[in-house]
Amino acid sequence: MRAPFGLSLIFLNVLLEQLGLPLPATPTLVLAGALAANGQLPASAVLALAVAASLIGDSIWYLAGRAYGVRVMKLLCRISLTPDTCVSQTQASFERWGARALIVAKFIPGLSMIAPPLAGATRMSFARFTLFSAAGAALWVGVALTAGLLLKSQIAWLLPRLAGIGGTVAVVVLVLLAAYIAFKWWERRRFYALLDMARIDVSELYERMQGDTLPVIVDVRSPTSVGLERRRIPGALQVPVQEVERHARILPRDREIILYCTCPNEASAAQAARLLISHGFREVRPLRGGLDAWIAAGYAVEELPAAAASVATVPIAAPPLQ
Repeated sequence: MRAPFGLSLIFLNVLLEQLGLPLPATPTLVLAGALAANGQLPASAVLALAVAASLIGDSIWYLAGRAYGVRVMKLLCRISLTPDTCVSQTQASFERWGARALIVAKFIPGLSMIAPPLAGATRMSFARFTLFSAAGAALWVGVALTAGLLLKSQIAWLLPRLAGIGGTVAVVVLVLLAAYIAFKWWERRRFYALLDMARIDVSELYERMQGDTLPVIVDVRSPTSVGLERRRIPGALQVPVQEVERHARILPRDREIILYCTCPNEASAAQAARLLISHGFREVRPLRGGLDAWIAAGYAVEELPAAAASVATVPIAAPPLQ
């Protein structure tokens, strides 16, 4: 029986997925694995072309991240169908695993798309990036092809039957793809609904910092994000969003707490605010627009010291602006 598709379609499917289109390539690779096991496709060519397509897509995002930094990741998170696993969790993975995160990135939703531009933004060498990205692509493609090999009998039985109802199958595939996108979009909307709470504008925060009762300002950016932008609001305390719960008992409950980040829709700051509210804090608000809005408004910033201050080492106070 003739293969229902060729190598060019495999290459195109993988490339488009790695560029960010919602066109899952894993089912194509599984099917290609079954066809290769039955001698209908050359296995080595399938592996080589799929890895090459993945590496090309990743390299484009790496170069974009190297040229434009966090702006690329913010753009991706704004259009991502999985914003809850976007920048902050990707950065946490990089902090934990380093370049090795690229090896497992293809298996983790959100990480696959954000990891390449983050590698570029953090100035990972292109040779190192290529090595680990190619290893990750080979692992991902290899697992999918192996799955096809193990399921070759079932797929061989199914393909002739699907060929007889080709038009119906195409409709079903399109419906399933539309359902997948709709579900992810619903999850995205639900995530942002959870983050819906009162924000404070940068002008309001500036006025508060000129008053007698100073708010406690908390920078919830990850260490990686801080490394990409070494400025902060004067007097802000560094508490990565993953550590907010651990430090909740140290933060004062009789002061207004303002949290900020550099992620789209203040996602990390809003998540941290909800966590503090669940621990009994009442006056907690994310900063609308985060650090970017503060800088854009022209307010003073300070360079971070080599060891950024945390709530464990700095008194709970913020100095007035100059």
